[in-house]
Amino acid sequence: MKRRRSQSGFTLLEILVATAIMGVAVVGVMSGLASASRNAARITEYDRAAILAQIKMDELLVDDRAPRNRSLGGMFQKQETGGVDAGWQATITPFESRSSAPGPGERIVDRLALEIWWMDGPTRRTYTLEGFRKAIVGPGGVQ
Repeated sequence: MKRRRSQSGFTLLEILVATAIMGVAVVGVMSGLASASRNAARITEYDRAAILAQIKMDELLVDDRAPRNRSLGGMFQKQETGGVDAGWQATITPFESRSSAPGPGERIVDRLALEIWWMDGPTRRTYTLEGFRKAIVGPGGVQ
């Protein structure tokens, strides 16, 4: 007489295969989380740079005394940048006028090119912005 034993459970091979599959899945999930974390930090940096650029651009657009055809620049305070070294450079150039040599009192359009930079560890990152404004040529002409 033969007796059959009913055994329930998993074999060692089944456990090893299931463990390998879970290991691959966990590595994939962890890699995705790390990538998402890096992207969130980068987006935060660019968002901060865009806000700083907008504030600085607004200041330059309304400043009639800002010199044309010269490089302007400065540093941001650390509390504005979240403790990161950051600064800006801008140039204001005549873009368009009704005459080739506009004189005092004539209307022109100025082009403002602004670059915001910040340090991301040892790497310098930049964000550029461009704007235009109407201006009236002062007594010294377009300089």
